[in-house]
Amino acid sequence: MHSVLNHSLVLDFPQFKETIHALKLSNAHFKHLLDRYQTVDNEIVRIETELEPASDARTQQLKHSRLQLKDELIGLISSVRQMRRLVMG
Repeated sequence: MHSVLNHSLVLDFPQFKETIHALKLSNAHFKHLLDRYQTVDNEIVRIETELEPASDARTQQLKHSRLQLKDELIGLISSVRQMRRLVMG
């Protein structure tokens, strides 16, 4: 059996920890996406640790959703960081 990993954004991208925290507090859309991401990630972990049964198709669907959410969240983080660089010079 392979090891099960929690894919928390802060664990996957520790260099963005402060930006993630700031966006979570100031951007309702980001917080909503992050909450959905964490819910999907937690469900995947439960399936992979066999605490919750799921078909392979369901597992793949959840992993695809997690990847789409992560891409959108990272896009928002990148946009904010880019704007900060432009403003700060």
